[in-house]
Amino acid sequence: MNNAPIVIDLEKDTDDGEPVRSNAKEVAELKKENGNQLYITKKYQEAIKLYTEATELCSDSSVYYGNRSACYIMLYQYRAALADARKAVALDSSFAKGHRRIAKCSLALGDMTAVNSALCTLRKLSLINSAFLPELQKLEVILRLDKEGTIAYHKQDYIKALECTDKILQEIPCTRYKLKRAGCLILLRRYQEAKNIANDILHVDKDNVDAVYIRGMCFYYQDDVDEALYHFRYALRLAPNNERLMAIYKQVQGKVDGSKAYTAGKFEEAYIIYTQALEIDPKNRSVNAKLFFDRAMVCSELGRFIEAVDDCSKALDLDENCRKALLQRAKCYMELRDFDKAVKDYEEAYRMYKSYEGKKLLDDAKRALKNTKEKDYYKICGVNTNASLKDITKAYKRKALDHHPDRHPGVPLEVIKEHEEKFKSVKEAYDTLSDVNKRARYDMHLYDHEVVSKLK
Repeated sequence: MNNAPIVIDLEKDTDDGEPVRSNAKEVAELKKENGNQLYITKKYQEAIKLYTEATELCSDSSVYYGNRSACYIMLYQYRAALADARKAVALDSSFAKGHRRIAKCSLALGDMTAVNSALCTLRKLSLINSAFLPELQKLEVILRLDKEGTIAYHKQDYIKALECTDKILQEIPCTRYKLKRAGCLILLRRYQEAKNIANDILHVDKDNVDAVYIRGMCFYYQDDVDEALYHFRYALRLAPNNERLMAIYKQVQGKVDGSKAYTAGKFEEAYIIYTQALEIDPKNRSVNAKLFFDRAMVCSELGRFIEAVDDCSKALDLDENCRKALLQRAKCYMELRDFDKAVKDYEEAYRMYKSYEGKKLLDDAKRALKNTKEKDYYKICGVNTNASLKDITKAYKRKALDHHPDRHPGVPLEVIKEHEEKFKSVKEAYDTLSDVNKRARYDMHLYDHEVVSKLK
């Protein structure tokens, strides 16, 4: 990638046939010429000083502002460059280079409306000559790439978005697109590369809020929450009214507080904290994926396995590569005795990362599935394996009432028979699970369905 800045051409001295009106004008012209020489030798700061002195002596010259704008561009100070370019065209609306610099600076600052406006002005005033045509075409390509990259980003095609950004950076190596690149790298889990970009930016501009934010996000995804919070606090000191920063800070702080409550065994409190954190910024997919997983862990501790499954699924919807959520959902399916789904999740988790532990979990799930091919009494009653006798009795009454044949008058005969079979299964399941000895033997898989029938 060519990181050299685009060389900006300067206005040279012109003879418009008018007599010099004052010594101030002559001195201003001399300073401009000396500034041009400094520009050629890449001494941009010194050149800026001379152009500034020229504007103070003669404030109605578009050339002086235009040349200073060129220096600012070479120093990547696009806001200052844009201000000077606008001043130049305000003094001379036909100043082509001023409009071109407005387009370049606006592009670097992400103001696509201003870019298009500047290009339209150039066309309208017929200021596009053969020398500028290649530059115009380059700007139009960059505009197209920016649009394609933005669309790809919103479609979560971060590889395509990164490719577009890289192509733009080959033409205009500005901070805005470097930050865009870092953002894509984070979403592609290439955290160190993203952090390196932020470090380079902060080396030049230590108070760049977006670069500090990027570093904070990298630390967060690398599970260094303390360092992430430090960066978000620092960024908020630089930009206290930044809503995005405040939202991410509150969410990460919520994760920390929830983790403390979880570790202390205060699961209900942890559940509330995670729920509140999830309400802060529903659009933040990556952060919310972690929070949904954390809340799923809390639900599991509370024995609320159906809720835990739901939260794991939400985490996976937001981050399909979240293997921890996949493993936790499989574990919950095991508790719910939904072994088919548990096997599928363990298979996917093992495919993502092959390990001895993952293989053992998968084999255990397959074995459990094989052992329960007859009837799963817990599933029939709609309770988990830790259910108390009170819970089992309550569930039995509800299920028995739902499937009692007398509850379905006027329905087709095959439907009545289906409910009769379910009613018998519920009764059979209750007879086993409500008896301490039978339940213990069932849990140990020491007898099959035929033995259960003989025990009646």
